Amino acid sequence: MDISSGKWKKPIMEIVNNAPGPVGSWYIVNEFRLRGIDVSSATIGRELNQLEVLGYMLKDGFKGRVITQAGKAYLAAMNSNIELEFYKKSLDDLINSDILENFLMVLEARLAIERQTARLAAQRISDSELKELRNIVENQKKHAQGNVSIANDDIAFHSGIAKASQNKALFSLYMMLSSMGQQSELFEELRSRVGDFYSTYHQDIMEALEARDPDKAEEMMVRHIGKLTGDVDQYWDEYQKKHR
Repeated sequence: MDISSGKWKKPIMEIVNNAPGPVGSWYIVNEFRLRGIDVSSATIGRELNQLEVLGYMLKDGFKGRVITQAGKAYLAAMNSNIELEFYKKSLDDLINSDILENFLMVLEARLAIERQTARLAAQRISDSELKELRNIVENQKKHAQGNVSIANDDIAFHSGIAKASQNKALFSLYMMLSSMGQQSELFEELRSRVGDFYSTYHQDIMEALEARDPDKAEEMMVRHIGKLTGDVDQYWDEYQKKHR
């Protein structure tokens, strides 16, 4: 039973967990009153009974109830989920930001992740994955020459490397960051400014992967993200003025 959406169960578990010993319903009622919340002893009693049936509370004779290990674990899991939601929202705010400092922070995070995915991919990539990445690079060249958007090619190339690293955590982190709302538009703007340099960087990374050279793959990825970061910093103000 999922109790996270309940009004009383989580705060009751927290009160019992923080209590110095077994407590009854009136102790919990008084704790709520100290927080400016009115709730009846009968309501607390029903909630305690349900928590006991779930295995999260245990009666200690006539002294009252204590929280069980299962209850402590469930409470910790609920608090962890709340914390994760907070950090997820913070990341979403960064990813969808129109503030230069936030955008650059996301690129710093990409650098930390992608230098490692490139390194691992050079060691672990399969022949079929190499072939797929090579096709992406060739398609990107054709699209760039035909003045067609290469945003999807870019994401496909980087996500392919992240997947080839065989590290699911790094892959998930990259995919979260690659969903950046502005990335595609800004990337296109930068490409029109600096020419086809980004395709060249992809080519260099590709060659390092084909040589299965982790040091070179990491070096080329660092140069690539570094170039992108520098270009963002240089052209940001002008880009923002055009899109206001």
